Amino acid sequence: MTGRTEPLGRRRFIGAAAVLGGAALAGPPAPAAAARPLGAAASAGARPETLATPPGFQPEGIAVSARGLAYTGSLIDGSLYRADLATGAGRIITEGRGPASVGLKLDTYGRLLVAGGGSGEIRVVHPGDGRVLATHRAATGATFVNDVVVGCGGAWFTDSFKDVLYFLPAGRELTGPGAAPRTLALGGEWVPVPPGGAHWGANGIERTPDGRALLVVYGAVQSLFRVDPRTGSATRTVLDGGSVANGDGLVVHGRTLYVVRNWSYAVDVFTLSGDGRRARFVRQITDPRFDEPTTAAVHGNRLYVVNARFDADWSDPATASTIVSCPL
Repeated sequence: MTGRTEPLGRRRFIGAAAVLGGAALAGPPAPAAAARPLGAAASAGARPETLATPPGFQPEGIAVSARGLAYTGSLIDGSLYRADLATGAGRIITEGRGPASVGLKLDTYGRLLVAGGGSGEIRVVHPGDGRVLATHRAATGATFVNDVVVGCGGAWFTDSFKDVLYFLPAGRELTGPGAAPRTLALGGEWVPVPPGGAHWGANGIERTPDGRALLVVYGAVQSLFRVDPRTGSATRTVLDGGSVANGDGLVVHGRTLYVVRNWSYAVDVFTLSGDGRRARFVRQITDPRFDEPTTAAVHGNRLYVVNARFDADWSDPATASTIVSCPL
C-alpha cells in the first residue's frame, strides 16, 4: 500500500486504533459469515477472469495457497475474505472489528500473517475458520505496518513510516508471549523516511531469487532496495529500464519480479539477477480493469491483481472492488 504525497482515501486507516491486545488470543472459533459469491460462476473448465470482493470491503493485500484459495483483507475494518480461484465462490472468514488488514501472507505452517497498518499490529490468523490466534504489537506512535514476506528465516514486515523491518522467526510458536516481533533497523544506502507521515517509505517486500536477501520498494525515493536480513544494510537495486515509481506490492516468481504500481495503473515486469542487485525491464502489463492496483500473487500461469480503489467512495456501503486475473 502506497500513495501520492497525500494519498486519497487512506488517511482514515493510518490512525486506526488497535482493538485487540498485544497478547495471544484464545477461545472458540469465531462463526464464519454466510457464503458470498465472488463473481459470476465459472463455466466448466474455466476460471473467473474478474472476481468481485464483497460490498463495503476495500481489499489491499493478497495471499494464495497451493490449492488455489485466495485471501485478502479489508482496509476498512480488518475483515478477511477467502475465495476459491477455480470457482469464484468466497466468504468472509473473519469479521473485522477495528484495525485494517493490509499485506498478508501464508507462512510455512499455513497460518495467515496479517500486517495491521496504523495499529502497529501483526495478527496471526487460522486460514480455515478465521480465528485470530495471536495479536502482536510491532510498533507504536506514527507507524504503518504495511506488507509481509515469508523467507530468510521467518516472516518480514515493512513499516512505511519507520526505517525498520519487523521479524517473526519461522517455526516459533506464534501464539505465546515469546513470539514478539524483533526490529531490524535499515541502514547503508537507505534514505531516512521524512517525518510527519506525508511520505511513504518501505512498502512491498519480497525475497531475492537466491533466497539470501530481501527486496523492498521505497515509495518516497521511487527506488528498489536489496536488504541484508542479518544487518539491515540496504543497497539500491540497479534498474536497467522500467520504473518502480508508485510501487506497491512485489511478487518474485523464479527470476521474474512483478512491481504493482498503483497510481500508474500498471504492473512492471523485470528479470532479476539471482542476488537481486540488478533488474532488467522486460515489459509492462496494463489492463482496463486495473483500478489503483496494490498487490498481486501468482497461481498457475496467472497473476492475480488486487484493486484497492483508493479514489472510490467507501463511505457508501455498496461500493465494491475486484481481483483481476492476467496471464503471466
